[in-house]
Amino acid sequence: MKQARLGDPNSADTDVAPIATEGQLARVLHYIDVARSEGARCVLGGRRADRPECGDGWFVEPTIFVDVHNRMRIAQEEVFGPVLAVIPFDTDDEAVALANDTPFGLAAGVWTTDMARALSMPRRLKAGTVWVNAYRVVSYLAPFGGFKESGIGRENGIAAIHEYLESKSVFIQPRPAISNPFTLQ
Repeated sequence: MKQARLGDPNSADTDVAPIATEGQLARVLHYIDVARSEGARCVLGGRRADRPECGDGWFVEPTIFVDVHNRMRIAQEEVFGPVLAVIPFDTDDEAVALANDTPFGLAAGVWTTDMARALSMPRRLKAGTVWVNAYRVVSYLAPFGGFKESGIGRENGIAAIHEYLESKSVFIQPRPAISNPFTLQ
């Protein structure tokens, strides 16, 4: 992450774009302060970017926290900024329990060389998108949206069309007759 290129989000060379709004910039910086105050140790970044290529933009240095436990806000809430909280675990069951122990579920990432784990973990994680050995891969063909308090509904893909439709049931009796509306047919 030290080599992450900050810059114009329209440039293919950019790894980290600016924060979308000044209010969100303040929110991300606040989460960084909260993480420190709760005992997390910042090992990279942790401040507003002052690189020349950032100008006066709303950039935050890519940030990594260690010594994080799952009750910290940095682990429980959606930061929506370039901030990573590292929480160690020993088993797959522990990793799943940690990941699912939050009111949110927008996305998750799994890194593994074990194909059985690559196939089983996404089923176990309560997240709308799960990336395996990748992160932030997107396609307009794939539905995107969260579980739990991370949202309702989906953007993109065929699933997104359902947000614009109303379902209707129609039953037609092909034999013209007046039926009794008080009996099941």
